[in-house]
Amino acid sequence: MTTVSSGAAVVADAVIPVPVELVAGEGVLDLRSVTVDAPDAVTERLAGELLTSAGASVVADGATAVTLTVDPAAGPEGSRNSERYTLTVTAEGVSVAAPERSGLLHGVRTLRQLANAGRFGADGDGGATDVPLEVRAVVVRDEPRFGWRGLSFDVVRHWFGPADLRAVVDLVGSYKMNRLHLHLSDDQGWRLEIPSRPALTEKSSQGAVSGATGGFLTADEYRELQEYAAEREIVIVPEIDVPGHVNAATHAYGELTPSGEATDAYDGIEVGFSKLHFDLPTTEPFLRDVFTDVARMTLGPWVHFGGDEVLVMQPEEFGRFVVLCQEIIAGAGKIPVAWQEAAGSAHGDQAAVAALAGAEAGSGSGSGSGSDADDDDAPADHAGAPGGEAPVLVEPRTVLQYWDTRPDPAPFLRAAQAGARFVMSPADRAYLDMKYTPEHPLGQQWAAFVELHDSYDWDPATLIEGLPESAIEGVSAAVWTETLLNRDHLFSMLLPRLAAVAEAAWSQTGAKDWESFRRRIAVEAGAWRRDGASYHPTPQIDW
Repeated sequence: MTTVSSGAAVVADAVIPVPVELVAGEGVLDLRSVTVDAPDAVTERLAGELLTSAGASVVADGATAVTLTVDPAAGPEGSRNSERYTLTVTAEGVSVAAPERSGLLHGVRTLRQLANAGRFGADGDGGATDVPLEVRAVVVRDEPRFGWRGLSFDVVRHWFGPADLRAVVDLVGSYKMNRLHLHLSDDQGWRLEIPSRPALTEKSSQGAVSGATGGFLTADEYRELQEYAAEREIVIVPEIDVPGHVNAATHAYGELTPSGEATDAYDGIEVGFSKLHFDLPTTEPFLRDVFTDVARMTLGPWVHFGGDEVLVMQPEEFGRFVVLCQEIIAGAGKIPVAWQEAAGSAHGDQAAVAALAGAEAGSGSGSGSGSDADDDDAPADHAGAPGGEAPVLVEPRTVLQYWDTRPDPAPFLRAAQAGARFVMSPADRAYLDMKYTPEHPLGQQWAAFVELHDSYDWDPATLIEGLPESAIEGVSAAVWTETLLNRDHLFSMLLPRLAAVAEAAWSQTGAKDWESFRRRIAVEAGAWRRDGASYHPTPQIDW
C-alpha cells in the first residue's frame, strides 16, 4: 500500500505509476545543475539524458550530486524483485539505489517526474524556463507487481520507421514499462528483412492500408533498435503472425498457396480471410526459415508467432501449426509467444466465421482457431486433457496474450495447468486504438469505446475466472494502426491511456486510486506539452 506523508502535495501528485511507498521529507533540492555518478558509463549517460529532458543541466562536477548505486538491500522491505529501487531526495542531494540497472533507471524516471511536478504542478507556473527546477525531499521505495509491462505496436497497417520506434521506446520506458512487442507482418505488408526469404521485403514491404507508403526494418536497423531499447532495459518482442494474417507472405511467395499463384496485394482492413496450408510441402520450410532467422536476429528471449483470427481454418490444422511453431521457436532458443487462440480458445466472432468460411466453418467447432477441438482431431503427439476435453497444445513457458474476454475460460485454465504464462491485453481496456468516444475522429470501435477511466479501472488478476495470479506474466497495452497515419495520431491515442495501463501493470491494486491518478496525469501533461507530444485532452481530467 502506498504511504504518503501529510504535506506531500505536489510530490504525491507526481509519480506514475503510483509507487509502493512514498514518504515526503523536509526541504527542497535545486536540480537546475546536476552531476551524475553511476556504476557505468551507459547508465550515467541515460540518467543524464532523463534529467536533461526535465530541464536540468548535466555538468562534470560542482553541481547537485545525483548518485546511482548498486545495492541489493534497496527497495521495499523484504522485496526480492529484480527491478526494485529506493530513491532518496534530501536538501543536499539525490541517491538512487537498486540491485540492477533497471531499478536505477526506474529511480531516475521517478526523479524526472518529481522534477516535472515542480514546474507543472499546482504550485508551478506551467513550465516557464525561469522557474527554478526544484524537487521536494522524499523517499520512494518501489517495485513492480508484474514482470511483463508493455505495448504491442502494429507497424504493418501503417508504417512507422526507426525514429518513430525509438520515440515509442522512450515513451514506454517513461512509465517503467519494459516490453515493446512489434507486429511485423500481416495481410497488408511485411516489415522485417528475413535474409533467407528476401522476397518478403522485396515484394511485400511497401504495402499499407489505403495505399499509404510502406517500409521495413533492415536486419541492421532491427539490431540497432533492439540495442537502443536494451540500454533502456526494454525488450523488443517480434511478432510474425501465422497461420492467418498472411497475405503479404503469399503475395511474395506464391508457392505458399495451393494453386502456386501469388495472391494480390491487399490494402484494406478486413481480417480472417488469409491462411497458410499445413500440408503444402512449401509451408514448413517457409516457417522454419522465417522463425529461425527472426530468432537469430532477436536479442531478447521471446518470439511471437501470432495465431489470432484464423477464421477460415479448421481446428485440427490450426493445432498442427501451434505445435510446429512452438517447436521451431523453442528449437531456435527462444520462448514462444502467441495470441490466446493457441490455448484452444475460439476467436469468438462466429458471425465473421460464417461470413468468411460459409455455414460449415460457422456452425462447426468454432472459429477454426483451435477452438474446442475433439480429441480425434488433435495432433497425434498431444494427448487430450482429462475428461475428454480438447488437448492442450501449448508447452510449458509458452506465453499467451489474452485479448478477447468473451470465450469460455476453460482452455486458458488448462493451458495454465500445463505451464503456460499469460499477458493480459483485454481489448475493451488496453487496446488503445479504440475510440475514446463515438465522435472521436481516430480509431475503431469493434471492442468498445475506451476512455481513460476504462483503461485505468481494471485488475489483470481478475480477467480470467479461476486463473491464479502466479500464472500471469504481466500486462500489455496494444495499438493497431488502421486509422493512425503518423506519430501525432499515434501519441494522441496512447496518451493519456498508456499511463493508465502502466499503472495497472506496475502498481498493487490497493494502491490505485482514480482521483489521485486524475491529479497526477494532469501534472504529467505539462511535460507532454513542453515536449510537443500529442495527447487527447479527455474531459475526464481537469487539465
